[in-house]
Amino acid sequence: MVDVGDKSVTAREAVARGVVRMQPRTQRLIRSGKIAKGEVLAVARVAAVMAAKRTAELIPLCHPLSLDVVTVDFAPAGRGALQIEARVAVTAKSGVEMEALAAVSAAALTIYDMCKAVDRGMVIGEIRLVEKRGGRSGTWVRSEKLGARSQR
Repeated sequence: MVDVGDKSVTAREAVARGVVRMQPRTQRLIRSGKIAKGEVLAVARVAAVMAAKRTAELIPLCHPLSLDVVTVDFAPAGRGALQIEARVAVTAKSGVEMEALAAVSAAALTIYDMCKAVDRGMVIGEIRLVEKRGGRSGTWVRSEKLGARSQR
């Protein structure tokens, strides 16, 4: 692991997003609560929070962190697509980018698992960090159209 012993404890935040593409019928079934395994988005939200909290157990060189908050939101991203956004915050010596990415990944995998009986063709993709704040490197924001840019 990287030595963070000399780093300052600061407020840090990261936001990650991803998309699950599916048949429009699957999207309607999720919205109407008619997937046989249950409330897809509620279960996916819990999976995301659990993954964020356990990231250091999943990613070998990640520092274990006591997270202050994890929020997960879902939004339609066009016909047959669902966007997942996770926001993670901590006051610590290490950032929470991996925790936000793990949260989105776990939510996407949970959606796939719960819906695969009706749609095996779903595609999980575009999982990416969209912003991070805090720490020595300051603020970084992805410009969805132009790639990435850094702000201090």
